[in-house]
Amino acid sequence: MTTANSRVQTLITEILEDMRERRSILVAFSGGVDSSVVAALAHRALGERALAVTAASETLPARELDEVRQVAREIAIAHRVITFSELASESFASNPENRCYFCQRMRMSNLKTLAQQLGFSTVASGTNLSDTRGHRPGLHAMAEHDVYQPLLEHRVEKPEVRAIAQELGLSVWDKPSMACLASRIPHGLRVTQGKLTMIEQAEDFLHQKGFRQVRVRYHDRLARIEVAPEEMVKIFDGHLWKEIASYLKLLGFESVTLDLEGYRTGSNS
Repeated sequence: MTTANSRVQTLITEILEDMRERRSILVAFSGGVDSSVVAALAHRALGERALAVTAASETLPARELDEVRQVAREIAIAHRVITFSELASESFASNPENRCYFCQRMRMSNLKTLAQQLGFSTVASGTNLSDTRGHRPGLHAMAEHDVYQPLLEHRVEKPEVRAIAQELGLSVWDKPSMACLASRIPHGLRVTQGKLTMIEQAEDFLHQKGFRQVRVRYHDRLARIEVAPEEMVKIFDGHLWKEIASYLKLLGFESVTLDLEGYRTGSNS
């Protein structure tokens, strides 16, 4: 067994032991690799005393919700979807720099309430050690709600999360990171349903054209497209770039640009 495999096995064993000490766990489930690992381990540790819950709002793309349901079935964990409105909160819709704090505060409050109603003792998230770097106001909301963060507690970095997911046989082990649609709108520019719909439809179109890692940043009717650097050459294949620009303009964008630096996190300003 290699050192890397030994580390993965040790992490799985230690997290399972921790989870078994809890009566029950409700997992904040987005269907991404982090929450999928936590959900899979919780199900393995606690069986029917583990529940995955997706708190869906206006900033969750419909395609993501479909994938969430598919991953929950793959894990074989019980799964629920609840809905709430982020746009109903002026603190969120005004899009301040700590927007994510208000989002997570609403989400965790809803999950805590459901956990109490269903008799679940713990609410867990998929926060990992890599998530603590940079500006992460949402982590403060999780701390306020005493959310259990097993990956963070065991100091699991993002590459290790993927390795654990692969060891567990999860299809999402190499799924690209996914942030909410509001992250495409620069802070200070109001978040509205219209803008979110434009962004979602634009990204859906690019996904349909075969792009895997995509962001369409909204800059006051200008669309700034980010794709993974290795996928950038696809845009210039034939007349695809013209097709993309024409479609995005039909959605309401006045100008369409390609970010030559490619996809990167935290680039919506």
